[in-house]
Amino acid sequence: MIDAPRRLFALDGRVALVTGAGRGLGFEIAKALAQAGATVVINGRDAGRLDTAAAALRDATGGVVETSIFDVGDSAAGRAAIGDLDRRFGRLDILVNNVGMRDRRPLKDFTESEMQALFGANLVAPALLAREAAEVMARHRHGRIINVSSIAADVIYGHDPVYSTAKAGLNGLTRALAIDYARAGITTNAIAPGMFATETNAAMVANPEIAAFVDMRIPIGRWGRPQELGPAAVFLASDEASFVNGHVLVVDGGQTVRM
Repeated sequence: MIDAPRRLFALDGRVALVTGAGRGLGFEIAKALAQAGATVVINGRDAGRLDTAAAALRDATGGVVETSIFDVGDSAAGRAAIGDLDRRFGRLDILVNNVGMRDRRPLKDFTESEMQALFGANLVAPALLAREAAEVMARHRHGRIINVSSIAADVIYGHDPVYSTAKAGLNGLTRALAIDYARAGITTNAIAPGMFATETNAAMVANPEIAAFVDMRIPIGRWGRPQELGPAAVFLASDEASFVNGHVLVVDGGQTVRM
């Protein structure tokens, strides 16, 4: 008798931590992982927002969704949170570093502390959290680290130097960790979203000038829908992507190709 084929991209039995998942792209990534069968822990700093998001995710997916309240910029808090997940679940299989910060200004307008804050949120925090998560993953010889980058690392817009540099650094970190952690059974990849119609971008979506840019520069001719990003994370987290390592998966409707 032939065994039934395994469901492709299934994440049953896996435990995932998604940072900044109270709304927007992080929420949609968490939703897709839960739909694929993973136990999902969503992170944020606002307990009320996280509880609301977790309830919505449970209703939408029927999956196990928990919360972990901490500031990813606080290295001690991140270390404690990873330790807590290890004790609660006995494993951590997937880390999605989704939290980021953007501040579009010319370099001359940044103070040193403002620059450090942007690099801290977009590069240092993911590095430190990946380091902690890898310690847990290595024990089970299995792990998936997924960093949410941006096409801004390669498609440089004016007056956005600090963010673009930080995301380029995150891509470099992704490739470096892909080498360092591979023999421990851990793959490290990144997702680079283009222009997505999130709550944060609502004013831009409604701007006629930006609509004209979207029509001209994105071959598909529209903004990305937030739910279109989650499946990319599911793929990179799955066993089907076990030989994908050090890759930056661009999800932008073809914008970088045209530009």
